[in-house]
Parts: sequence; structure tokens; C-alpha cells
Amino acid sequence: MNAGPLSDAPDPVPISALQHLVFCDRQFALIHVERQWADNPLTVDGKALHEEADAGSRETRGDLRIVRSLSLGHSRLHLVGKADIVEFHRLADEEEGVELPGATGRWRPFPVEYKRGRPKSHEADRVQLCAQAFCLEEMLGVPVPAGALFYGKTRRREEVTFDAELRGLTESAASRAHELLRSCTTPTAVLAPKCRSCSLREICRPEAAGRSVAAYLRRALSTQE
Repeated sequence: MNAGPLSDAPDPVPISALQHLVFCDRQFALIHVERQWADNPLTVDGKALHEEADAGSRETRGDLRIVRSLSLGHSRLHLVGKADIVEFHRLADEEEGVELPGATGRWRPFPVEYKRGRPKSHEADRVQLCAQAFCLEEMLGVPVPAGALFYGKTRRREEVTFDAELRGLTESAASRAHELLRSCTTPTAVLAPKCRSCSLREICRPEAAGRSVAAYLRRALSTQE
């Protein structure tokens, strides 16, 4: 019996992988193409903070409902993952929102991602959060205009608006992630200040970037004379 053609759809990419890619596409490839990983104190702190966010499932506080560890997916961008927290805020009757089981009125989803450290100058954390918004919009059929990043060092939230620029960056990151996975490509290392905080620094060896093999051999042979 002919089972029909196999799907050529790519395997889904973890939403959290987009954070790796925007921070450094080589880091993304080392983790998700070459399957290499190493913890450092920063990643251990991050895991502890996520466990704090996951310590429970659902909670209701008046006009606020909180759901933890909500599974997410997006069919067009081929993304899967989990939201640390999705808050549902009750809306006025005329506002567009989602209906929740056992609750009256309509509610707007508001994703919250927990991060260690402080707010960052790059867009990696915001892209990861925006990808969660894309998933919630597709799954629930309602707009998700904003969310928040909660940073463990400051114990404060940074609200993020999902504007056209951030949405475009997020879609580009998803496309780049699939491209690297499809081609099994690991980009060349580029030494930068951010390398100091990377848990894969010893695997990546960015200090060696740009050094020629000939120069390396000359130095190595000169030490043996």
C-alpha cells in the first residue's frame, strides 16, 4: 500500500534555541547541530530560577489567572517549547480576548519569561519571549501585544512590546535556525566581549578565531627547537 509522500516540513526548533541563536549563531550550532553543552555558574543559576517559576501549575487572583509551564507550538515557524508563566488578564467586554474554561468574560494572554542576571543590551531574551507570543496567538486565536521578562538579579520585570521590528527579528531568527540545522553548519568563531559569559567558551575556543594553521605550526615547531 502506498503511504503517500513523506512530509518535507522541518523538525520543530525549541523556542529557547532562538535565544541561543540571537546571542551567538555559533553557540546555537554547537548546542543544536553538534549537540555540545557545558554548564557554568550562570546556567546553573538560570535553571534554579526556572524551577522557581515552575513551582506550581495554576493560580487565580481576582482578574488575573496564572498558568505555569504551558506547552507551546507554532506550525508556520515550526517552533515548540514551554512558557515559564502565562498570565491571563480579564478584559473589558468590548476588548478582544480568549474565553477560559470555568471563567466568565474574556482574557488576554501575557507571557512572562524568567531570566537570571540583569536586562541585556542585545535582543536574545526579547526574541525568545516574542516567539512565545507568536505561539499563543496561533494557538488561541487572539492578539498578544506584550509580555514581560523577569530578571533574577534585579527581581524586577521588564515589559516587552511585540512591535513589528521585534516580530520581524523573531521570524528571521527562526528562519536562520532552520537553515543552520538543515545544512548542518557551524559558523566560524568570532571573539567578542560576550564570550566571557558563554558556558561553551572552552569548546568554542573563540581566541583561536582567525589564526592561520601555518602560523600555529610555526609557533609550535619553534618551541621544539
